[in-house]
Amino acid sequence: MRVSVLLLTVVLVLSACVSTPVPQPTPNDAELAGRARQAVQNFAIVVDRVEPVAEQVCRERTPRQNCDFGIFVDRDPRSGVNAFQTVDPAGRPAIIFTLGLIAEARNTDELAFIMGHEAGHHIAQHLLQQQARSVEGARVFSDVARQSGANARQITEAAQLGSFVASRQFGQQAELEADAIGTAIALRAGFDPLIGAEFFTRIPDPDDPFLSTHPPNAARVGVVRGTVRQIRNGGGAPGT
Repeated sequence: MRVSVLLLTVVLVLSACVSTPVPQPTPNDAELAGRARQAVQNFAIVVDRVEPVAEQVCRERTPRQNCDFGIFVDRDPRSGVNAFQTVDPAGRPAIIFTLGLIAEARNTDELAFIMGHEAGHHIAQHLLQQQARSVEGARVFSDVARQSGANARQITEAAQLGSFVASRQFGQQAELEADAIGTAIALRAGFDPLIGAEFFTRIPDPDDPFLSTHPPNAARVGVVRGTVRQIRNGGGAPGT
């Protein structure tokens, strides 16, 4: 199966990047072009090696769902540094990388880990689970409000709050599970997820550990290290 990767241009290195604590000299045009070429090459290498492994892991773990991943690039420089997983109208899983993230990644190991992580969300069926958790949270909170004598507006507000809280709490669990699956995928594809997880050292921790959609970076690094140790000791890992 083939993946669809939109063409990248020199704008790659001009897109939004994570700021670094140490000021860097402004690169000249030749340096920018060189970095762009290297980023394109790194991304192409990772797609070629990780995509078939992600599909293999998906079919091993969840053979009944669509495992034909499409990998795309969001070329809008305003999209920032991001990657996410979704499903197209036909039910095909899609992994989207922004130009900013491709430019920010320092090596193929970081790109491979992130790509494996996004594939992990689909393999673990997190979109469906999050929807179910959101609905259940809304039901529980609205029931409590109704039993407390709340009026219609208050019950609606309680349902909205319950949906929000349940979605956030599940999101943190899902991120850690996707980290573990992504670690296994990256390893199987021949990359080093321990190096890949160094990406977490350059992004800020969530502002609110309870309501954030993502867990603390230290917890994520711990999952990666634990999964690598488990695999190397012959114990297997989620998604393998």
